[in-house]
This record gives sequence, C-alpha cells and structure tokens, in this order.
Amino acid sequence: QVQLVESGGGLVQPGGSLRLSCAASGSIVSIYSMDWYRQAPGKQRELVALITSGGSTNYADSVKGRFTISRDNAKNTVYLQMNSLKPEDTAVYYCNADVRFITTIVRRGNYWGQGTQVTVSS
Repeated sequence: QVQLVESGGGLVQPGGSLRLSCAASGSIVSIYSMDWYRQAPGKQRELVALITSGGSTNYADSVKGRFTISRDNAKNTVYLQMNSLKPEDTAVYYCNADVRFITTIVRRGNYWGQGTQVTVSS
C-alpha cells in the first residue's frame, strides 16, 4: 500500500557532496517520522538522521555538522544533504517512514526503501 523510492546515490570523492531523496507513494494519509539509515559491509544498520512531522531533527554524532535532513510534506519526500563526505560514509543508505495509510480503514505501518549506494573514494 505504501512504497518508498530512494535516489541520488553514487560515487563521490572525499570532501564532496551528495543529496539523497526518498519519495513515498500510495494511499497515504499522513507520515510521522521519516528517517535515513545506512549499512556498511559487515556492519549493522545504523540510524543516520530522523525528522518528525513537525520538523524536529536528530543526527548520529558521526554526521552532525555535515549532513542535513529535511522533508517536503506536500510531496511526501525526505532529503538528506550530505557534505564533507568521508570514506567511512560509504554504505547503502535506506529511507524509513512511519506512515498512516488507508485501505478500507486507516492503518499505520513502517516501511523501508530499497536502498541507494553511496561510495566515497578517490
């Protein structure tokens, strides 16, 4: 009933920037928090940044001051602006959203995108 599609990943040199997008679609009534996670090879998935429906944000210590999360509620889209990228930021980045959607009644569910690869290398 709900799909999340990420875009914007790629290969970038250390110190460079990328902007990730995640668009939610389906029979959406409203979206609570929207988050970005990442998973590097051999490591557990970790929370990178989150933003609530009211716009409050929180970041992992490792990305504070470099990454900025934002959302466009009219487009059901969340963004992650990543600056001053480091090799240790290399990972698959996943979008996650807590969504109210409608079938025959209003339901609430948690959804993941398919992931987008970010590689930081010279």
